Amino acid sequence: MKSKLHLDASMITRAREAARRIAADVTDFIGHRTTVAVERTVLRLFGVDGVDADGVPLPNVVVDEVQRMGRLHEGVAKLFVGAMLQTGWSAQALAEAVATGSLRLGDIPQPPVETVLTEGRALASQALARIRANRARREELLVRLGEGPMPYIYVIVATGNIYEDVVQAKAAARQGADIIAVIRSTGQSLLDYVPYGATTEGFGGTFATQENFRIMREALDEVGEEVGRYIRLCNYCSGLCMPEIAAMGALERLDVMLNDALYGILFRDINPQRTLVDQAFSRMINAYAGVIINTGE
Repeated sequence: MKSKLHLDASMITRAREAARRIAADVTDFIGHRTTVAVERTVLRLFGVDGVDADGVPLPNVVVDEVQRMGRLHEGVAKLFVGAMLQTGWSAQALAEAVATGSLRLGDIPQPPVETVLTEGRALASQALARIRANRARREELLVRLGEGPMPYIYVIVATGNIYEDVVQAKAAARQGADIIAVIRSTGQSLLDYVPYGATTEGFGGTFATQENFRIMREALDEVGEEVGRYIRLCNYCSGLCMPEIAAMGALERLDVMLNDALYGILFRDINPQRTLVDQAFSRMINAYAGVIINTGE
């Protein structure tokens, strides 16, 4: 078939080959590296949550200790799971002990590697089972309740107060909205931690937290039963905590995520190497959870 644009086929081939080489180089770079956000995500999937006495999220506390030891490149799972096995404590109890200073991960002798791997896989499997259950629940609701016709009607709420967002979201759903997008507070993409708990004082939007996700998901399920169709929930996991927010969304059954690295590179001056590694992990989580991805790329 003749090209309507009269493009040079050899130039197209050359461009595609260049793109292939660039993509392969980036993929190889990602495959050998981790970031603090990736490691914090691993801890969240293991069940670590909450904050220390100063309000610092426990995943940050643990990963910061591993980083100070100069062992971040090994991944947090080996040290952390090994310490769980040696102490007999849960992931949450161990993180709390690290936060209070009553235990140092570097002081705990490591059990055999195979034992650590077995336990680590078991912990990961528990998180994956919860995500699979959420995906199955979404499919069940879509079959039972159905959904609005395409194109979906996408409505933004951005009061800064999650409870006010709920009021607006329910009103929008009753008026025909198919997707509720909760805009994040201004600048959250540059926070290198995820705020904890329900929040009521955002700026130009509402902080993305796991509790806020849970509150809005519960509200949309409630109004979905009322109006007789499934209402999707959207949030944003671009920025410095990309994989952490992706994991929290997967655990709380979000349906749509804005998820791209170039947003942070172009508009937030985020280190491109770091954020591409973060994006790779977050994309795997979103894919496993069946989350629709929107990007600005």
